[in-house]
Amino acid sequence: MNPLYVALDFENKQQTLKFLEMNDLAKVPVKVGMELFYKEGPSIIKELKQSEHPVFLDLKLHDIPATVKRAMKNLASLEVDVVNVHTQGGSRMIESAIEGLTEGSQGDRPLLLAVTQLTSTDETMLKKELLTNHSMEEVVAHYAQLSKNSGADGVVCSVKEVKQIEKNCGSDFLKLTPGIRQADDDLHDQVRVATPYEAGLTGSQSIVVGRSITQAKDPRRTYDQIKEEFLHGKKQYRGSVT
Repeated sequence: MNPLYVALDFENKQQTLKFLEMNDLAKVPVKVGMELFYKEGPSIIKELKQSEHPVFLDLKLHDIPATVKRAMKNLASLEVDVVNVHTQGGSRMIESAIEGLTEGSQGDRPLLLAVTQLTSTDETMLKKELLTNHSMEEVVAHYAQLSKNSGADGVVCSVKEVKQIEKNCGSDFLKLTPGIRQADDDLHDQVRVATPYEAGLTGSQSIVVGRSITQAKDPRRTYDQIKEEFLHGKKQYRGSVT
């Protein structure tokens, strides 16, 4: 995986490509989620790949194994670099996803990550709405182990769970962490969040950053600052380095 993916949470292809071009973000790794993919379909992926952007296609598939296998076979043909599923779909679904990716790939298959729990989920929601009698830490650790045993390359988790997952699953099992914010940014709908500095300290191999970059006054400079903070442990706030 690449260390930093920019979440392209834009309404359409025109806004997306204009943002990348105007802000000198050629070839940077990007994440395409449901909003943009459902609007533009495979064409947005093809254009990004033609421009040499590594692509994490974040659709979080969760369905019966046969359906996920066929869907992943189609997604692999787009030559994306990383895709994901929900761990809650179970071991057979994860195994089927890998089968589909392998069948649909011309060369190396895309990396498969499994989502443990969304970063918008907290302990209260876990217990009262999802009727889970275990702690967030226990649930995420169990899901991570299930994902590894099923053949996934890694997980999508919050920074708060990275160390436990590494302890249980080893350092080679990939950890990608969304919910990344600079220290003075608005949290929006995220609850289990962290700064790039904190993510780097815990052992996350990759982070996803959206609004902190896409809504910054200088997106390119902010991208470079966040990447430096994550990789080299330099705390940075609005252009200053400490």
